[in-house]
Amino acid sequence: PDWLAKQAAAMVSATKSSSLSISVKSGRALKDFGGLLAIGNSSPNPGPRLIQVSYAPKGSSNWPHVVLVGKGITFDTGGVSLKRPYESMTAMKSDMAGAAAVLSATVAMAKIKPKVKVTALLMAAENALSGTAQRPSDVIKHFGGTTVEVLNTDAEGRLILADAIYYIDEQYNPEFIIDLATLTGAIVVSLGNEYAGLFSNDDKLSEKLINAGQIENEKLWRFPLHKNYDKLMDSKIADMQNINYSGGAGSITAAQFLQRFLKNGTPWAHLDIAGMAWTKKDLETIPTGATGYGVKLLNKFV
Repeated sequence: PDWLAKQAAAMVSATKSSSLSISVKSGRALKDFGGLLAIGNSSPNPGPRLIQVSYAPKGSSNWPHVVLVGKGITFDTGGVSLKRPYESMTAMKSDMAGAAAVLSATVAMAKIKPKVKVTALLMAAENALSGTAQRPSDVIKHFGGTTVEVLNTDAEGRLILADAIYYIDEQYNPEFIIDLATLTGAIVVSLGNEYAGLFSNDDKLSEKLINAGQIENEKLWRFPLHKNYDKLMDSKIADMQNINYSGGAGSITAAQFLQRFLKNGTPWAHLDIAGMAWTKKDLETIPTGATGYGVKLLNKFV
């Protein structure tokens, strides 16, 4: 997380643009971000970081404001709920692909110069296995006060995104919130490596994102959200739990979890990019490895 924060600062500095700024929260400044701390305090490396990069040129105070949120798990062991099969862990250095995408898209705004304010929030942490790692059955308190019963420590991405969504919706009241995350293996089962999953509370926002994805060949497929899925996240000892109790619909219930943290009902979209962030083979314009999925999509949307 500390390295990611330094890379972000270097990228912003390299643009030499007065329209970009960066701030980083760590330590005591994160005391209210219960999800980020529950994950990030498991690592012996320097702790979690909340990295905020903003594109706000002079005179932009009345422009529409888009907030981009990225999952930045810099390595994911799964925690106490250790990943299986173990071979699947080797790609987990890419579990920060959502944060990388929103960072790169926002830095690019200095060259694109849209008349839209853009704020990127990178929630950076390591999900490690250690004596300070959270345990299955722990209850954590998120930013804003919602309590969550953690039943699987490998369902960690939604815990850090939840803090960010409530924080952004309360503090900034933006036009749109879009989060990108390598969130669930279930989305790969559903869509393979051709589409990212789209979940949203707003039809117009969904349409704009899908159209942008078609233009840039970063395709999205929309999934449903419904109150019946939401009930599957209810907990008997906390406000909610971090996995659903019936099994199945893993990507949908993860999105339902995130939607509960929208304080003001702001138009929001969640992009589950787990199948798109990494390729095991050379593609037409992308070599084997990290794909950068989401950067072109977000730039086109903005």
